[in-house]
Amino acid sequence: MTIAPSARRYQDLLSFFDCDHGKRLDPIRHPDRMVNTIAESELSRFRSAAVLIAVTRPDANAESQVVLTVRSANLKSHAGQISFPGGTTEKQDRDSVATALRETHEEIGLHPSNVEVIGCIGDIALPSGYRVTPVVGIIDNNLDYLANPAEVEAIFHAPLSLALDPEAYTHSAVTYRDVERTVLELHYEEHRIWGATAAILYHLASLI
Repeated sequence: MTIAPSARRYQDLLSFFDCDHGKRLDPIRHPDRMVNTIAESELSRFRSAAVLIAVTRPDANAESQVVLTVRSANLKSHAGQISFPGGTTEKQDRDSVATALRETHEEIGLHPSNVEVIGCIGDIALPSGYRVTPVVGIIDNNLDYLANPAEVEAIFHAPLSLALDPEAYTHSAVTYRDVERTVLELHYEEHRIWGATAAILYHLASLI
């Protein structure tokens, strides 16, 4: 029986975290060398944060997808950008998984009991001063979400097969704090996924 590419990529994801490769926590590199240099020299001062890469289970009616959000236009930083649900680590969080699940529940109403965490990938250091741990979790594909309007403008899904295709990513330039930086970007329908979100997905695609 022929396995559809979308289902195959989902199985590749599960297999990766089932084996020793899923325990690799190599840092996620930015496409801009200067950003990596700054991150390495100042990492001890960065604040911890975590995000959830929520992946839906495929079925006969739908392929596996990744849950993404459009950040509220009223936010002070990264307004209107595409991101994963997540946020800053707080004292009550026992680890990065707890941070990612708590923040995801607060932002999009996805309850932790509906998430099967399968692993984490390496941290990414952001120019904004955060060290972010991406947590990967599996969810059903028919769940309802409730966006927190203070943080999230919209919630959408992108195909896992697209997100895990390294050739789908391109390089572009953006200006951040008056300095031009090289970033990765991924396009899906009307959405431009770029910056840290694209770097995290590209890293995961490269690992798998």
